[in-house]
Amino acid sequence: MPAWRLAGRTLDLDEPIGAGIVNVTVDSMHPGARSGTPEQAVIDGLELVGRGFEMLDVGAVAARSGPPVEQADEIERLLPAVAGLCERAGVPVSADTFDPAVAGAAVAAGAEAVNDIGGGTDAMLEAVAEAGCGYVLMHIEGPPRVDRPAPRYADVVDRLKGFFSERIERAVGLGVSEESIAIDPGLDFDLTVADDVEVLRRLDELHQLGRPVYVSLSRKDFIGALLAGSWERRLPAERRGPGTMAAAALAAAAGAQVHRLHDAESLDAVRMAARIAAAGGT
Repeated sequence: MPAWRLAGRTLDLDEPIGAGIVNVTVDSMHPGARSGTPEQAVIDGLELVGRGFEMLDVGAVAARSGPPVEQADEIERLLPAVAGLCERAGVPVSADTFDPAVAGAAVAAGAEAVNDIGGGTDAMLEAVAEAGCGYVLMHIEGPPRVDRPAPRYADVVDRLKGFFSERIERAVGLGVSEESIAIDPGLDFDLTVADDVEVLRRLDELHQLGRPVYVSLSRKDFIGALLAGSWERRLPAERRGPGTMAAAALAAAAGAQVHRLHDAESLDAVRMAARIAAAGGT
């Protein structure tokens, strides 16, 4: 089982862990996870820890929607939340940002990892190497927060494996410790619903890369589409809780080590599935 080296500790990941989602935003896709202010973000993060989350992932820019956010505004919202949670939560905190300068500032404020939806640009990899922190490398085929048709893949899992292999090699070449890297398949990003399903169905193949698998699927659009039977009629985020539990349980049974989630109920599903799978292997 690969360990995950963060800035201040190493996570063994013998059992899956939950990274609770904290959004210092008013426009994130799930209305139930919009903290709005850094002060409320600290309160919300502490509640997630109290409900069993072993890590917190704090962001100040909605991943897929909303107007552009100035770097100074992102820093103004993100850093106080990161600093407050690092001081009070007692668990590692990651900064959810694709801006290298924001990432460096967040690590200086106490974050132990950077969760990057930007796909590992050289500038971000250099910032991570300088900070010496943990790093979540997500698959994406272009800049985040830009609408574009999903590419067509001959084999989507093979594409992910090739993408991660290339970017991990580049990261190490730029000074990032390989032990600090976790990989996120980027469900809903440059993937169709059918691609998302295929990735989840074959998630265990990503373990061939030798890095922890970080899954962020909580209440995502593909879950709403599967529940409703079509993309056009997909259920809103607030109605995707049970679907999230089912998908998260399947990801845990496939061996995913880190689960970025909104709700403690989904974390319970992860733990139950992982323990049943482990018992079956003894």
